[in-house]
Amino acid sequence: MATDFYKYHALGNDYIVIDPNKVKLPLEEKAIKLICDRNFGIGSDGILYGSIITEEKIELRIFNPDGSEAEKSGNGIRIFSRYLVDAEYVKSKNFHLTTLGGEVAVELLNPEATLIKVDMGTVTFQSELIPVAGSPRQMVDTNLQVDDLSLKVTCLSIGNPHCVIPVPEVNREIAGSLGAKIENHPLFPKRINVQFLQVRDRQNIQIEIWERGAGYTLASGSSSCAAASAAYKLGLVDDKVKVHMPGGEIDIEIKGDRVFMTGSVSAVAKGEFVTDFRARIFS
Repeated sequence: MATDFYKYHALGNDYIVIDPNKVKLPLEEKAIKLICDRNFGIGSDGILYGSIITEEKIELRIFNPDGSEAEKSGNGIRIFSRYLVDAEYVKSKNFHLTTLGGEVAVELLNPEATLIKVDMGTVTFQSELIPVAGSPRQMVDTNLQVDDLSLKVTCLSIGNPHCVIPVPEVNREIAGSLGAKIENHPLFPKRINVQFLQVRDRQNIQIEIWERGAGYTLASGSSSCAAASAAYKLGLVDDKVKVHMPGGEIDIEIKGDRVFMTGSVSAVAKGEFVTDFRARIFS
């Protein structure tokens, strides 16, 4: 049987890997939305398109289920790294990946590549680099008006944009009620990922996530990095933080302005696009 797709999850955040060396996918909104649809397609939180090898670099493109392209995904990077091992593209425990959000360094912590550490790069809180509309400024503990609510938010970029909102207690309902409004707020010209943050103690935080282009999400690697970085910037946590999410836990370490993420990956399935589904994808 031909293999057209591979499915993995990282703490319940599931992605489909499509390898252009095995199948050419039309990178159009219609096809991406159909494949990611949980009723009419395979179902996933996004598509990882690679391995694209140019000038000895391994490039990865990341697509959200709404068809938009993401700059970076922490869980997606770990999943794709696991795929590279499974497909025997890489044989060393250390390598680099290139994303729209920059290059990342990957370290496999076991031979099976089920536990992976990623150097996610540098964090900036500078508004024009996130981006956030208005005059240049640091987006730390600043006001955001959402309908009749005045929220204190910290915004940052780690190759993709994030808005972190500390709250006394997190739950799925707050993410569902406010997530889309913040994601699409006119202050954020490229939309934004949203994390609601509860600090348990100086080594543990809990978050609920509304992901740009995907909606409510059980777990996110870049969101974990963003929430931990914001909490550290606000003086609420130490430089090593365990991030608790509905899907599981990720360990974050902050060294200067760089952020390191360690988390698990699980394989789910691989399969073939059958004739009628293939016709819909390629129509």
